[in-house]
Amino acid sequence: MLTKREIVLVALTVFLMSIPLVIVASQNQPTTLPSSVFEWKSVKVEKTKVGERRQFFDTPTETLNNLEVHATTLNPGEYAHAAHQHPDEEMFIVQEGTVEALVNGELKRGGPGSVVFQAPNRQHRIQNVGTTRAQYHVIRWRTAKTGAASAKP
Repeated sequence: MLTKREIVLVALTVFLMSIPLVIVASQNQPTTLPSSVFEWKSVKVEKTKVGERRQFFDTPTETLNNLEVHATTLNPGEYAHAAHQHPDEEMFIVQEGTVEALVNGELKRGGPGSVVFQAPNRQHRIQNVGTTRAQYHVIRWRTAKTGAASAKP
């Protein structure tokens, strides 16, 4: 039979040994995006060689492995990046200007209010084909079907 002292020592040892497990478990559990409002003026503007970028968020949600939303501003004639593909889906919502997107091997134009959906694993790109800046919002998501995080262009 264990003495009271031995029981206290065992309990203390179990407690101390569980601390690293709790720390590791909490580090592996990403927090999810709560309901939020992201005010345009409060989102940091990052100057790029082709225009600007505003990163709203890039994080897990309660139902998605990851949800990313950013806004891109392209100067006239500029491409956001070279044609590429990735296993996740993404959508562009044009706010201003005229863009030309590579969609299913064809170039398609869209102006303010246009929505471009890019299915997974398809070559795509977007260019400002207007004479003024073009601005669009990008919504990109990953699910269990998407797999691990994919590279960002």
